[in-house]
Amino acid sequence: MPRKLLRRYMPDHKTIKEHKYLQCFGTLLHNPALWHLNRHSVAKAFLVGLVCAFIPVPFQMVIASGGAILVHANLPLSVVLVWLTNPVTIPPMFYGAYVVGAWVMNTPQKDFEFELSLEWLGSELSLIWQPFLLGCAVVGITAGLLGYLGINLLWRWMVLRKWRRRHLGNQH
Repeated sequence: MPRKLLRRYMPDHKTIKEHKYLQCFGTLLHNPALWHLNRHSVAKAFLVGLVCAFIPVPFQMVIASGGAILVHANLPLSVVLVWLTNPVTIPPMFYGAYVVGAWVMNTPQKDFEFELSLEWLGSELSLIWQPFLLGCAVVGITAGLLGYLGINLLWRWMVLRKWRRRHLGNQH
């Protein structure tokens, strides 16, 4: 995996360590394993970040940081991946999770319009919370596992391809 490309888009160590919501982790943020860019740390970051992206609570970034610390994943990448859920992507992602949850529970889907407000949360969410939360868990875990496996395979393929090119170049 191109480390230069990943480094270009990830926040730096200092920005993460000094973030006000991540101060609760204290010296745990100084673990060098959290900042490595290798196949294992990046794959685990995809697992953590994608699972946390489907947790329907605020401060997913803090949860992803805790998960990254727990499994020694790349912390900046874990945090960046939860930004997949944003005001533009939340409605389709969470509606899709609700549909999956209703399908898994074998319950009919209820008609509703998603709205990001406390009033909606109080009235509509009480009607759909079970399939919604189940769907978030199923989709989040599935996305995380696919991300983990996909990164492992992609990284391995890129290393093998680079090795083969180098090996073929030495034969001439």
